[in-house]
Amino acid sequence: MPYQPRVALLVPAPDYDERWQPAFARKAAVLAAAGLAVEQRAWTDPGDLAGFDLILPLFAWGYQRDPARWYALLDRLEAEALPVVNPVPVLRWNSDKAYLAELGAAGAAAVPTIDVAALDEASLAEARARFGADELVIKPAISGGADGTHRIARGAPPPADALGQRRLIQPLMAGILTEGEVSLFFFAGCFSHAIVKRPAAGDFRVQEQFGGREMAWEPNAEALALAVAAIAAAPAPPVYARVDLVGDAAGRPHIMELELIEPSLFLHFAPDSGAGFGRAIYAALSWMTQR
Repeated sequence: MPYQPRVALLVPAPDYDERWQPAFARKAAVLAAAGLAVEQRAWTDPGDLAGFDLILPLFAWGYQRDPARWYALLDRLEAEALPVVNPVPVLRWNSDKAYLAELGAAGAAAVPTIDVAALDEASLAEARARFGADELVIKPAISGGADGTHRIARGAPPPADALGQRRLIQPLMAGILTEGEVSLFFFAGCFSHAIVKRPAAGDFRVQEQFGGREMAWEPNAEALALAVAAIAAAPAPPVYARVDLVGDAAGRPHIMELELIEPSLFLHFAPDSGAGFGRAIYAALSWMTQR
């Protein structure tokens, strides 16, 4: 039997409260079909990783709840020169959403974002004035799955869990309520597929746990160009990438997030059912050995 490269797929801690196993099984099956032998390792305590041909953090869910441990893991992976995809500099850069300001500075249209060290009513008032927006969204700079994300109407006080904490402030983008959020997926730099995610009635969050729903979407040239520009701003070319876009009041797309760590990839929407993802990961083995 030919040798199957060993891949460590980093998964949540044993006490993580979100069900991740079905999504793991789908991605593991795609990787197995590509000729890879997949094993689970909890990202919080992965043990010895030296024997693996590749390490994938695709299920490092919950890292935003323990950033210190997450950054310590990245430091360890880098210090031991372990083969990680996406590369550790990309993972570290993508962990903190301060990268949105870098995208804007690089000329890629990102959702306007203010980074405040200690959220208070004055910072909300300043953001409303700067954005010309009545409604705001605040979120932790290190976040995932809409953890700690709030929609704030004019006159509403800062949420108790955010008061005095570092937070990102953004205008509520009109497109999220009318058209939803679109996600474009790229593997080894090649576009694979796209979806649109729409929130439940009365909500602004598109995640499934909040009632969001998704369907296939055909991106236009503007959305594709913006997604490519976002990916190009990363410190190194990512092997897998998801770019989330949302429209403003005029329908112009803006980068909501660039997901390069543990994104849901919605491979069942891909025309090839994810085979391109499997090939990209397998091809990364050769790239890693030539570094």
